[in-house]
Amino acid sequence: MSDVVLFEELATNNGYTIAVATLNSEKSLNALSLDMVKLLYPKLIQWSQNENIAMVVLQGAGEKAFCAGGDVVDLYKASVNIGRGNYANEVETFFTSEYQLDHLIHTYSKPILLWGHGIVMGGGLGLMAGASHRVVTEKSRIAMPEITIGLYPDVGGTYFLNRMPDGCGLFLGLTGASINATDAKYVNLADHCLLFESKSELMDKLLTTDWQKDDETNHKHLTTLLMSLENNSVMPAGNISNHKELISSLANCERVSSAVVNILDEQTDDKWFTRAQASLKHGSALSAHLVFNQLDHGKTLNLVECFQFELGLSVHCAAIGEFTEGVRALLIDKDNQPNWMFENVTDVDKGLITKLMTSPWSEQQHPLANLA
Repeated sequence: MSDVVLFEELATNNGYTIAVATLNSEKSLNALSLDMVKLLYPKLIQWSQNENIAMVVLQGAGEKAFCAGGDVVDLYKASVNIGRGNYANEVETFFTSEYQLDHLIHTYSKPILLWGHGIVMGGGLGLMAGASHRVVTEKSRIAMPEITIGLYPDVGGTYFLNRMPDGCGLFLGLTGASINATDAKYVNLADHCLLFESKSELMDKLLTTDWQKDDETNHKHLTTLLMSLENNSVMPAGNISNHKELISSLANCERVSSAVVNILDEQTDDKWFTRAQASLKHGSALSAHLVFNQLDHGKTLNLVECFQFELGLSVHCAAIGEFTEGVRALLIDKDNQPNWMFENVTDVDKGLITKLMTSPWSEQQHPLANLA
C-alpha cells in the first residue's frame, strides 16, 4: 500500500534543501484523511526546525486536484450509528488534528509554496489559505461547498472569508460557488497565477535560487521567482467581479434571509451565477444561518480563536445529524435528496443556532486550548 503523503528533500545548488510534501491519493482526488494529517503535521514541525531547509512545497499527486476536501466519508461511517445529540470520537479527533495543521501552516516561519492546481475544495482550501505563497493555474477550481453537506466553511473560513472584499466571503459561503484563478486572486485566496506547464521550470529554478539561512530573505526570493513566471493574461476571466455590486451589497444585510433573497432574486443569464443560486437553494437552510452567524461572530476573533470556535461548531453539526445527512445524500447514497432539518431559512430555530454557536467545552478543557 502506497504512502498517503510522499516526502522528498531536494538538494539545491548552494547547499540548501527544498522540502516537498505530496498528498498521494489520486483516486480520492487527494481527499485529506486523518492519516495524511498525522503525517504532515510532525514533518512540517521537523522541517521548520531544520536550518538547512529553505522552503516547503505542498502539492497533490496527479493532474486533477491538489485536494478535493476532507475525507468526510470516513466521518460519516463513524457517525452514522451514533444517536442524535452525540458525536463520534473520530469526529472530534479529525477536526482537532486538521485545524492544528491548518494553524501551523498559517503561522509557519519558512516559505510554503502551495501548488493549487485543479480542484481545491474544503479541507484542501484549509491547507491553501494559510500558505505564504499560494499558486493557482488556469485549471484551478476552488470552492467551499459545505452548505451542500450540512456543514459550514470551516478550516479557518471564519478567518479568511472575513478578509475578502465586501460580501465575497458571505456569498461564497452561502452558495459554495466554484471560483477560478482570477477570482482566487480577487478574493485574496491566491498570490500568483502560473500556467500548469510552467511547473517543471519552477521546480528547476527553485534548485538554482540563492537561498539563505534567513527566512525573511527566502520569502522575498520565492516571491521574486514566482513573479518572474507569472502570466495573468492567459488566466480565465473572473466571475465574481461581474457581480461586484450585488455581492458587495450582502455586507449590509442584517439577516441571513435578506442575503438569501438578494442572491436568489437576481435575474441573470450568467451560468456561473445561476449555478450558485441553485446550490444555495438546494443547500441546508441551517448551514446558511451558520455561515451568516459564523462570519458575523468571526469579525472580532483572531486566528486561534477562529479555529477554537470552529471546532465546537463542527462537532455540534455532527451531533445534530445535519452533516451526516448531507454526506449521505451527496456521497453515500448519491440521491441528492437530503432530508434537511428545515425547509427554508425562515423556518430555522434561532435557539438552535445559539446552541450550536456555543462551545461544548470550557476554555480550559477545549481540545485546542494550547493552540499557538
